[in-house]
Amino acid sequence: VNHPRGLLVLDGLLYDLPEQRQAVALPEGSDAQVLAELIALHGVPAALARVNGDFALAWLEADSGVLWLARDPFGMRPLYHARAHGCWAASSQPRGLLTLPGVTATPDRGFLVRYGAMHYRMIDNVPERSPYADIAQVPAATAVRLNLEGDVTRYRYWSLTNQPDFTGSETELAESYRALLLDAVARRLARFPNCAFTLSGGMDSSSVLACAVRLEGPQIAYSSLYEDRTYDERDDIAAMLACHVADWRTVLLPNVIDLVAEVDRLIALHDEPVATATWLSHRQLCAQAGTGEFDALFGGLGGDELNAGEYEYFPFYFADLQQSGQQDRLAREIAAWVRHHDHPIFRKTPDIAQAAIARLTDARRPGVCLSDRERLGRYLHLLTPEFAADLDDDPVMEAPFASCLNNRTWQDLSRETLPCCIRAEDRHGAAYGIPPVLPFLDKRLVTFMYRVPGSMKIRDGVTKRLLRSAMKGLLPEATRMRIKKTGWNAPAHIWFRGRGADELRDLVHSKAFRELELYDQKKVIAIINDHERILSKNSLEENHMMFLWALMNVLRWRESMLA
Repeated sequence: VNHPRGLLVLDGLLYDLPEQRQAVALPEGSDAQVLAELIALHGVPAALARVNGDFALAWLEADSGVLWLARDPFGMRPLYHARAHGCWAASSQPRGLLTLPGVTATPDRGFLVRYGAMHYRMIDNVPERSPYADIAQVPAATAVRLNLEGDVTRYRYWSLTNQPDFTGSETELAESYRALLLDAVARRLARFPNCAFTLSGGMDSSSVLACAVRLEGPQIAYSSLYEDRTYDERDDIAAMLACHVADWRTVLLPNVIDLVAEVDRLIALHDEPVATATWLSHRQLCAQAGTGEFDALFGGLGGDELNAGEYEYFPFYFADLQQSGQQDRLAREIAAWVRHHDHPIFRKTPDIAQAAIARLTDARRPGVCLSDRERLGRYLHLLTPEFAADLDDDPVMEAPFASCLNNRTWQDLSRETLPCCIRAEDRHGAAYGIPPVLPFLDKRLVTFMYRVPGSMKIRDGVTKRLLRSAMKGLLPEATRMRIKKTGWNAPAHIWFRGRGADELRDLVHSKAFRELELYDQKKVIAIINDHERILSKNSLEENHMMFLWALMNVLRWRESMLA
């Protein structure tokens, strides 16, 4: 849009377009026209703080030549920038910048350490960086000002601050939550009326689908299924099929796949190593759904963070109870956690709960969470001395709230689980013409959920309590009240044995491995062998599939850069 005050390039849309049209008196204005008018009136940061949408944008000021780049509050549309020969350039993917003179494909060393040896959660711990040393990323909820002299200034235009918990009853808050989620889905259906839905066995995707069914009737849904049943959720999905799904379309992944070829396809789409093996399943699902039949693919991403749905959130709720002096309630909650969630590998006992509280939270500073050194340090011994010297002292841990549970889920929302997952969904949506739509990431809904008391998220060993209450009458009871959580994952553990393990060993002896200089070769081979031992003996210990996925990805990414 060419406006008298500047030029706007917009990738995305506003879900509150009618309200914003009214605000700028443009009754027939497009998303870009309305947003340009808002920016002309208020400036980029203040204008974006007013709107509710999924977008990335560039705004070139007419009078000054200053370039602004920005993304929506949760980063639904990726955006990167680089400086080349005294000029600024921006692109939705790194590949658009890597063709410019002076912009190289040299890996960012910090990224290599975080992704290759720590954990996929660390990819976006420094959100302004990208996997490439010469390319920067625009963080979510941020407007970046780039001037002609080459200066970069970042403005965080939206965030949450600590607010008092709501005091209403659970019934009252569940009604408000239900209304907000229904409205978030309705607004997105209005913009994408020809859509399909992802459906796993969990609460999040099921709740989004159930809201759409309440609004418009049964929908078309896609699910990933696996020959190996470790992460297969077909039995949990079954309850949703009778009344919510007009047409169930499945994508079955076998136990034996050409893993190198699949990873290469992913890297060709992503321009970077891919977070987890889940996204191999998601790519195949999008390839099947993205045939031109649908305009968008609705999903439940973000629901775990908003509703404290991950198993790992329990210790942070326990810490809140302990720091507030609720010892009797803490003991009851730990007992319920043990009763519902003990696992032969990931054990649950009162002593383990107390150790987790001590390890993951700061007793001297209520609400403050600590990085999980046990998880992040598991593979650091594989690094060469040169890269080990590049390790950051500590990951950034934000603490805007007085609650450990809120701070931990906000960390995932802003710096850990969500950013890399959103980026993966965007890549696949762009590749197959079926963009992701995530109603849980409505700004109003997120703001609401960070004022919900922790006891309405986790209670009696059960997660997502308020969502369960809000979905009464919308979800089948078998889905609404299921306590056990499989989680959307892929059986990468079996892909890295036999042929998959041999392919990894070949990669570890490759030129790409040597030139990367990231890992100690003998130690990496030992990890591959140990993974096969664990699987062959059905040993009750955690396998190495997460690291091996990262290993293969970083090596194939490096190989693609050398080609």
